[in-house]
Amino acid sequence: MFSQNLLQGRTAFVAGGTSGINRGIAAALAKAGASIAVMSRNPEKVEDTVGFLSGFRENATVLGFPGDVRDYDSVRDALGKTSDEFGPLDVVVSGAAGLFIAPAGKMSANAFKTVVDIDLLGTFNVLRAAYELCRKPGASFINISAPQATEPYWGQAHACAAKAGVNMLTKALAYEWGAIGIRVNAIVPGPIEGTEGLRKFSAVPELNKVLLDSVPNGHFGTVDDISNMALYLASDAAAYINGEIIRVDGGQALSGGMKIDPEWLG
Repeated sequence: MFSQNLLQGRTAFVAGGTSGINRGIAAALAKAGASIAVMSRNPEKVEDTVGFLSGFRENATVLGFPGDVRDYDSVRDALGKTSDEFGPLDVVVSGAAGLFIAPAGKMSANAFKTVVDIDLLGTFNVLRAAYELCRKPGASFINISAPQATEPYWGQAHACAAKAGVNMLTKALAYEWGAIGIRVNAIVPGPIEGTEGLRKFSAVPELNKVLLDSVPNGHFGTVDDISNMALYLASDAAAYINGEIIRVDGGQALSGGMKIDPEWLG
């Protein structure tokens, strides 16, 4: 769909880039010619993803960093090494997230804090550290949000709070940084095949059905659907798009979201 040279000569960094949607985005950026670095907590996944991404282009150099987005120094170190190797950052994707299903009345304070720290604090850490090292003007920062940011989901109070914060952080940073040429946008994926989130929800047959019924297009999305939007936002074609929260969800938002019976989850 996009030219293989769309991002030739540009530098991209994907936080959480070793699994699911974020790995797909990293692959799309690499295929489009960007020099790429990924970061996640699991060293084995980092090593595997570096090998995977290195196969897309001859003599490709791919960097991988084990690290936790909750640790600002770790994030800053990874971004600094990426910039030292490849030059100023052109594309930064913040996609690390925590997910589990639990009613708020049975959720510990620490469990709630963990998700908020990964999703919201982690997003700030990535973008704040990248701010010092990115190309100005010309950088594109892309956050990965979720439908929970605007629609209450049963058993997802932590994600609802965290992703609502990600949406508003996206707009606040776009407002502050737009004048110096940094665009900040967010993608809101709908239910996407092959992701951990969909696997967790689909494990309950009733939940899987109501999730599918909530999508007017009548089918779940693919990682490529999200990657294509990320490529667009990373490219010059989106040079005048800033501060947008873009849903890629097959129209799910039009249906009012999912209606969950707590008894399905025990």
